[in-house]
Parts: sequence; C-alpha cells; structure tokens
Amino acid sequence: MQTVFKSLMLLLEQANARFRVVTHALAGKSEDVALARGTEVGQGAKALVCEIHGEGAQARWVLAVLPADRKLDRQRLAQALGGHKAKLVDAAVATELTGCEIGAIPPFSFQPALQLVVDPELVERYDTIAFNAGRLDASILLDSQDFLAIAKPQLVRMSCPA
Repeated sequence: MQTVFKSLMLLLEQANARFRVVTHALAGKSEDVALARGTEVGQGAKALVCEIHGEGAQARWVLAVLPADRKLDRQRLAQALGGHKAKLVDAAVATELTGCEIGAIPPFSFQPALQLVVDPELVERYDTIAFNAGRLDASILLDSQDFLAIAKPQLVRMSCPA
C-alpha cells in the first residue's frame, strides 16, 4: 500500500507544483513545527476531520483546513455546508479516513467520502502554505495557488481567532 507521503509526492510532481520537502524533528504543537520549518504559524495548514450533521440527512465527513494560528468555528462550518452541527471525529476515525495519525494529516483528501473544505484565509494571507506530509517528521511547503489548483477544495470561511 502506498503511503500518504508517496501519494502526495506523486500528485505534486505530476502537477508540476512549486513545492519543497522539509524534514525535521517530531513536533506536536503548531508553533514548534513552524519553527522547525522556518515558517510562520499561520502558514501551517491545520487539517481537522469533522462529521457534519443535518436535518434528516445522513452525517458526512469533511476535512476542514484552516490556518494553524486560528481555530475552527464548528457552527460556521456546519451552516456553510447546510448542516446544523459539526463535531471533530475521534482519532481512530480520522486515521481510517486519512491514512494518517492526528497531526500528520495533509490538506488533501485521497478518500471520496471525505470532502475537502478550506478556509480561504489560509491562501489569502500567504503565497506558500506548509503542512505535515502524512508523517510527523516531514513537511511540504507548497505554492498556495498550486495547492488550490491541485486540491480543488470548497472554500468556506470557518475560522476564528485562537
């Protein structure tokens, strides 16, 4: 089975994306990872797996991506997607849907059942975004416009100050 890291590399190389890989020590906090990458905290693409519930509709999964220096406004996300409630899934479900442990989830979905939603603030603030590349010891710095062109996310304003 191909790793998420290898899938990302293949995807970005085939798209001729402007990116580079940075290897670093394992770091759990966004601030520590940004320091190891040599980037600002807000450049980090924080990826959270959420479950959206709506009136009478079956729950669906969303990969919500926002700047790492912001926090997710779950109500705003749910309403933007036509739901009434959004909750973070547990670690086991997140790993099953993404193939990654929490903290290593990149801002790409390789799972049709996992809808990719990105807060546009991430790409408005920075020309380059940074994210863990399916591993806790490797990050990718990717041109923001290339990210949008390749990932084709739904853009939803869903963050608030941390």
